[in-house]
Amino acid sequence: MKKNTLFSKQNLHLRFAILLGMFIFLSSCTEKALDYNHPDVEVFVKLLKSGDYSMQSPYEKNSMPRFSKQDIGKLLDYADDMSVIPSFPLAPVSYSAGGKLRLGECLLWIVETIRLGHNASMGCKMVHVGAENYEGIYFLSDQEVLDAVNRYRHWWENRKYPRTMWTVDPCYNEPLCGSGYMWW
Repeated sequence: MKKNTLFSKQNLHLRFAILLGMFIFLSSCTEKALDYNHPDVEVFVKLLKSGDYSMQSPYEKNSMPRFSKQDIGKLLDYADDMSVIPSFPLAPVSYSAGGKLRLGECLLWIVETIRLGHNASMGCKMVHVGAENYEGIYFLSDQEVLDAVNRYRHWWENRKYPRTMWTVDPCYNEPLCGSGYMWW
């Protein structure tokens, strides 16, 4: 009498199905994690869009990954994405003001923060110059945010050329100069 074991010829299909199932399970669990010290922009964007970004880093609560000047170009590549995201790692005031969190606008906030060397504002929403407070009526429309994206891209492209004593552009290092937009 033959024993019907997992390793017999008769269970070849069963073994194949088990191995295939294990492969699918393990490959789905190997999504790249975000390294807060050397973040990958693409991974960060995917996590924000899916709502899977962990607001708690290994270092502190509401931690922003440590993006650097070298990441600006890649951040700007995604900045025209007006997808609404469920959360962004900033102070709670950025959510209490209402309005939708747009991926591109939040990525511009990161670029501005890198440019300034400190948080650009308490939230990742731009407002019109002269805004009396941080209310939704002062927030920018999608078209205005896309205009701001173009201004930041122009600013970044001009960084390739050093400023000289003949540089006439008064907005050389101010991406929003003359736009009517500002970070609150």
